[in-house]
Amino acid sequence: MSPSAPHDPERALIEAHAGGRIALIADSLRRVTGKELVDPRGDVADRLWELPAVVLAHGTEDDPLFFYGNRAALDLFEVTAAELIRMPSRLSAEPVARDERARLLARVSADNFISDYSGVRIAKSGKRFAIERATVWNLLTETGSIEGQAACFADWKVLGSWPGRGSDGERTYRPAR
Repeated sequence: MSPSAPHDPERALIEAHAGGRIALIADSLRRVTGKELVDPRGDVADRLWELPAVVLAHGTEDDPLFFYGNRAALDLFEVTAAELIRMPSRLSAEPVARDERARLLARVSADNFISDYSGVRIAKSGKRFAIERATVWNLLTETGSIEGQAACFADWKVLGSWPGRGSDGERTYRPAR
């Protein structure tokens, strides 16, 4: 966490757990797509944490665990940092959507990234939302090893009723393009 950033225990836990992999999230997107996730000047950890789009990353375990989620991810999935870093990434999808998620991850493994993923995800409370136009990429190091996968999406729609977030089909967030 940058010295100028306000103390946020959620952020501190995520950053302590993720360590140097935070920079890998941004660096690997540039490596596999040529696009920047955030402005690389300044503190990348600050920029990722504050990004209004959801950013998530998991490792390479047999049942991959999330090691990073920014503030937008914690809020949307309704989890704490401690819950997120113990959570297998497959649990972010409903049980019926897990086969679809597995196919997505196989495509990413083969091509290093995709930028057209849409699917239904579920918050801790059971509330459902549809993500649109997600980019998912391999966390590819400079030496070519894969340290996990990351995802970023800025578009999602509420499914059903979600107090404080809208109702069925209502777009919750869409950044200016």
